[in-house]
Amino acid sequence: MESIKKIKILEASEAHLKYAEEICQVIYESSLERATGIAKREPEYIRKKINEEKAVIALSSQDKFIGFCYIESWGVQKNFVANSGLIVAPEYRGMGVGKLIKKAVFDLSRKKFPQAKLFGITTSPAVMKINYSLGYRPVTFAQLTDDNEFWAGCKSCRNYDILERTSRKYCLCTAMLYDIEEKKQPKKKGKEKLHEEKSSISL
Repeated sequence: MESIKKIKILEASEAHLKYAEEICQVIYESSLERATGIAKREPEYIRKKINEEKAVIALSSQDKFIGFCYIESWGVQKNFVANSGLIVAPEYRGMGVGKLIKKAVFDLSRKKFPQAKLFGITTSPAVMKINYSLGYRPVTFAQLTDDNEFWAGCKSCRNYDILERTSRKYCLCTAMLYDIEEKKQPKKKGKEKLHEEKSSISL
């Protein structure tokens, strides 16, 4: 197997359209492996994201497909952005490839949508760990986009009935958010933060 140092992490382009079917197949196979479910994607949608220059792909030095992730923007003002469809080919998992892809698509998202809130929903502990290292924090579903089109994308997940029954408040996924406005705020010292918490309780 190829060393991670030789793996290419690239902004996907027209030259990578040929990998669309393989990407969808790997996503589908992963959904069968995981009892929690993964929303299904179609090759046409993957090609659309590549053509829009909203995707990152990982390839071996011989251009073998290794991994992929793409950007979605939601809301009227496109003020919510998700890095979706993160996938790594089975033989390359556990090497840190997912973290490299996530970092690359995170940077691409910040470049294309500098004022947007970045969010994601996932059941993967590994993805949660990567998101946390990038500055995401766990939030409730109510803090995510209210764009119906985003939530419609969950319909192909085997757990969609849970989301529907709870009026989109809960599911098996964990919601995580990176809010650029929060990052601009100066960090409060421990005593100051504790004082605010006590004040809010007393109110």
